[in-house]
Amino acid sequence: MTDTKRRSSRALFSPILLSASLLIAGKVLAQGDYEVPRTEWGQPDLQGVWNFSSNVPMQRPAQYGTRQFLSAAEIEEIEARRAAADASSDGALAIEGVDESYNDFWIENAGIGELVRTSHIVYPENGQLPDLVEGAVARQGMYGGATTGESRPVRIAAGGIGTDGPEDRGLSERCLIGFNAGPPFVPSLYNNNVQIFQSRDITVLLTEMIHDARIVPLYDSAADIQALDSEVGLWTGDSRGYWDGDTLVVVTRNFNGLSASFGQAGTSAGKLLTERFTRVDELTVDYEFTVEDPATFTDRFTGIVPMTKVGGLLYEYACHEGNYGMVNILRGARAQERRDAEGR
Repeated sequence: MTDTKRRSSRALFSPILLSASLLIAGKVLAQGDYEVPRTEWGQPDLQGVWNFSSNVPMQRPAQYGTRQFLSAAEIEEIEARRAAADASSDGALAIEGVDESYNDFWIENAGIGELVRTSHIVYPENGQLPDLVEGAVARQGMYGGATTGESRPVRIAAGGIGTDGPEDRGLSERCLIGFNAGPPFVPSLYNNNVQIFQSRDITVLLTEMIHDARIVPLYDSAADIQALDSEVGLWTGDSRGYWDGDTLVVVTRNFNGLSASFGQAGTSAGKLLTERFTRVDELTVDYEFTVEDPATFTDRFTGIVPMTKVGGLLYEYACHEGNYGMVNILRGARAQERRDAEGR
């Protein structure tokens, strides 16, 4: 996959410096009662480029129990440990050779904000994904070139089940969907940006990864939403929205079943996704998502990911437009097979 690395025009801080700079600004702006800015037709103004980078785990480590936030002492300890690790590693990743991904220069997973969560999942209360329904697909591929023995279609975003053909590779490697764009948005190593456009009747959610635009028609209420026929299936589902006070609610159905429900689990065909966008200060939109998929999970689950305002533009992420990564994956596999046949 081509990644031209054309990033939003903002400085590349270290995780700690980025956290500190935005934290200070957030504290200043949070003083007093925040009044949400409005568009000319009176809706809360969510327009702009927002970053959902995070180094918070999606699921909560067991030692935190049901506690949602880290203490100040725990945050300080974690930052010190990360700084020491960065200083000793010279910015190099552990993976080397043809399987090497990127060095730390390209990684943007800084924790941003004053309150650092123990996990993004907030329901169930233990911060863990619910158990899988009996018979639900639990694992659908892996990184690298190894073959897993699993069958097509490959529903995961990144990785794959083999290298016999492009159909064996993950959906983001095939440039069908982004590996962090979802929906829902899931923080990843880089390119965690979304631009929001608004008109009175439509909101557009444009993600950086594979520059996918979700066009969301707006209705007066949840009861007024006119969903597509259930026989229609789309890669990223069909999104319809409404305003609940100052919160934009986006309800997405009609996933085509050719992607995972969440992570590597399930098939998405029966998934119902509800997203809530609430601007809480000048720099922050609280992004909350709830997944309901009774064919995959035994309960619904909810996650919260803060999104931080970016002072710059969103540039195109080129994928299909020069996807030599896929060609090179397959070419490398054939070269390895020749070497193996020759006993080298």
